[in-house]
Amino acid sequence: MSLAPDMTVSLRLPTQSLYEAQATALTAVASDGAFGILPNHIDFVTAIVPSVLTLCLTDGTEEIFGVDEGLLVKKGHLVSVSVRRGVHGDNLASLQDLVEARFVQMDEEERQARSALSRLEADLVRRFAELKRPQP
Repeated sequence: MSLAPDMTVSLRLPTQSLYEAQATALTAVASDGAFGILPNHIDFVTAIVPSVLTLCLTDGTEEIFGVDEGLLVKKGHLVSVSVRRGVHGDNLASLQDLVEARFVQMDEEERQARSALSRLEADLVRRFAELKRPQP
């Protein structure tokens, strides 16, 4: 592997790509603590926990994300981060409010979906029970 001044970082959600850019550094948090990655870091895989993920871009700017649990894979000059939920923030002050609003909304939608699925399962079981009854 050749030495490189930057790396490609892609941040993905289950249904879409949240962000992709060239970066000179990345910081994230795993279950055993915070860590950083530079472009020529050794390849590795780690599970990340709900936290703030930051990227230092090649133009010197910094991007921040609120992320849920997920997986980070670094191979060569490509870093792929896959998380259940994530939001792109403008600054740390507004990121907490954005995370709370989006994640609470997603939790409510997931709760409603689970409730609907439970009703469908109960209806299916009831219909199967009716099929087993002897017909007069």
